[in-house]
Amino acid sequence: MNPLVLIPARMAATRLPNKPLADIGGKPMIVRAWEAAAASGLPVAVAAGDPEIVQAVEAAGGRAVLTDPDLPSGSDRIRAALDAIDPNGAHDVVINLQGDMPFAGPSISRLCAELMAREPSCDIATLVAPEAGPEDRANPDVVKAVLALDGTGRSGRALYFTRSTLYGDGPVWRHVGVYGYRRAALEAFCAAPPSPLERREKLEQLRALEMGLSLWAAVIDEAPLSVDNPADLEAARKLA
Repeated sequence: MNPLVLIPARMAATRLPNKPLADIGGKPMIVRAWEAAAASGLPVAVAAGDPEIVQAVEAAGGRAVLTDPDLPSGSDRIRAALDAIDPNGAHDVVINLQGDMPFAGPSISRLCAELMAREPSCDIATLVAPEAGPEDRANPDVVKAVLALDGTGRSGRALYFTRSTLYGDGPVWRHVGVYGYRRAALEAFCAAPPSPLERREKLEQLRALEMGLSLWAAVIDEAPLSVDNPADLEAARKLA
């Protein structure tokens, strides 16, 4: 395998406009995300929707490629960046690391790549973490993953993702929006229209399941902070 980490980012975030350039401890958020990914030892580039993001990443010594700002999703953005960076297909695995996770440790990217190397049937790898508390179960903003865990209890095939409340005994896995795609799976996914379940739950990964792609998830101990609103940004600044 020859993985490449791509970090999609655009300025027009609804809840926190211009958030890729939000200052966290003297650095733009997207630069912190790029630094965390680069610490994995894997090649990394930012798939930027705006020239300001490219300038910030390049000023920090990173690599960024400008993509169409009107692309509908992060998956489409990394597909466009992949075609620009690697038109000959040298990279057969792409890790989609979110630009609003400024403190995602280097193991985050490696875990997706390791899971795909270990599970040949895995088309798309992702991550889950234990629920932060019982309030997560009924929170529609917390996406839950339903897994068929393997014997280790640290990874498993994803059966479904939902915003709904999950009942009964057993762990509730909180989905962490990091993905590893085999290149062919990414191309097929981006070529397909939004699926009925995807539109119903507003969860892009359900398109992949409806397409028959195999999704696997690795368990991590704690979800990294995702900066989605001003309160999250203040929490991130306290961690910097």
